[in-house]
Formats: sequence, C-alpha cells, structure tokens
Amino acid sequence: MAELFTLHDEPSLHEPVLVLGLDGWIDAGFGAAGATAHLLEVLDTEVVATFDTDALVDHRSRRPVMHLEEGVNTGLTWPSTELRHALDLDGNDLLLLTGAEPDVRWRGFAAAVVDLAQRFGSRLVVGFGAYPAPVPHTRPGRLATTATSSELAQRAGQVRATLDVPAGAQAAIEERCADGGLPAVGLWAQVPHYASGMAYPLASAMLVDGLAEVGGLRIDSTALHEAGALLRNRLDELVSENPEHLEMVRRLEAALDAEHDARPGLGTPGEMPSGDELAAELEQFLRDRGPGREG
Repeated sequence: MAELFTLHDEPSLHEPVLVLGLDGWIDAGFGAAGATAHLLEVLDTEVVATFDTDALVDHRSRRPVMHLEEGVNTGLTWPSTELRHALDLDGNDLLLLTGAEPDVRWRGFAAAVVDLAQRFGSRLVVGFGAYPAPVPHTRPGRLATTATSSELAQRAGQVRATLDVPAGAQAAIEERCADGGLPAVGLWAQVPHYASGMAYPLASAMLVDGLAEVGGLRIDSTALHEAGALLRNRLDELVSENPEHLEMVRRLEAALDAEHDARPGLGTPGEMPSGDELAAELEQFLRDRGPGREG
C-alpha cells in the first residue's frame, strides 16, 4: 500500500515503539489529543512519511482551513497524517503517527501503517484513546486496554472488558498487527463522565505514563500532572459547593471502591446519577474563572 504514503526519510532505527495518536474517534477529556500534543512538545520530531489525505479523508467532513488577510485568500491548511521519528530521554526510538483518522480505505491504511512499522523494525505498537466513565475525579485514574494478546492486555492496563463496541482506525491497525505478529496495545484512559467535555490533563498523563511503562520508555509527563492537579482542585471546589454534586461523587467513589460490577472499572451507569448538570456547571465554573485563575 505504498501508494497511500510518501516516504521522506528512512532513518536507521533500533526497535522503535510506534505510537498511534490519530484524531477523529472517541477522546473524552481530549485525553489522547493532549497526550499526543505533549509528546510533540517535549520530544524533537522529524517527518518520516506523509499519507495521502486526498485518498483517505473526506474533505467535506474534515474541511481545510482557509486563511484570509483583508479578504484575500492566502492559502489553505489541509488535514494531514504524518509518521514522525523521535527519541525519548534515554535515546530510545519512537515513531509517532499523528493527524487525521482516515474516512475511507481503513484496511489499506492499516496495512500501510503496519508495513511501515515492520520496515523500521518496530517492536510494539501503542494507541491512545479516552472514554467517559462513571468514575470520580477524586480517585486515581485507570487505563483500559485493547491488545493483540492476553499477556499484553494484563501488563498494560487495569481494566480488561468483554464487550462489542464500535471501532476506530486504531482497532483496524491492531488487527493488522495481530495478523503480522506485531504486538499492539490500545491504552484507554477513563475520564469522569461529568468532566469529559473539557480538557482533562490527568487522562493525558495516564496515557503518556502508560506508554512509558508498557514501552520501556522515559518521557517527562510533569506538566500534564501539574495541570491535572490544578483541575482537580477546581473540581473539588465546585463539587463542595453543591450537596447533590457531592453526593454523586461519593456514590461514584463507593461504587468504584467496592467493585460492585462484575467487570472491574466499567461501573454501573444505570445506578449512577446523571452528570449532565454538573458538567454544565463545571464548564461555566471554569469559564468564569479562566485558565489563569486558581481554584
């Protein structure tokens, strides 16, 4: 499937970890987007390959951005999908697949991604994701996993579910990895459902730390943890001001601590109060205070 990408460089890499940071699928609290952006910020990266988004992306659903200056069209920024090379703090090789999730040709795209991974001798593929869950912000977050083997699933995360769910392109890449004998795991951060509509840095921190653990890498996630601690303080303040919200969080804590559900970590949404009201008030709370004000 080489026609789907252009190879710009072919560096000599030693068993890199390929990280999937595509946008377009479930990403509660912008956890995956935040983790990918953090990697691009703290790591020096160089483009290795670019994918043909004209062949993969429906531009009516992902429209290019037109740049106007005093009414003059100065150009367009088109959706892009890139494979980039980076080194962690110990000099270990990483490959980062970033940009738009394809709208079409998923099988061909997955085959091309895995072909590139094998071409560069990748030892592991790790994908990022985040989903809303009936969990409280007052407890340590947990990672759910999808993986190409039970051993990898047990090593990578705390939540291993048995269910049928709609899939993203990342799942197609995992399936192709399994067919090719390449280990792959998807890391999915659980985000409190009442905070899933806004940036939740602790989800991004969980994903970056999970990548480091499962991939044997060293990546600084300090900034994400600091931003997450600030948001937790703001959430604590908001919840403490409303007895109903406080009761909801306590019930979520009790359900999580007791592990009532037969599938750990998935919770029992039907028994939990709705977080819609709290989510709306939280958004207003943060807007009123602004990003620079302390909670």
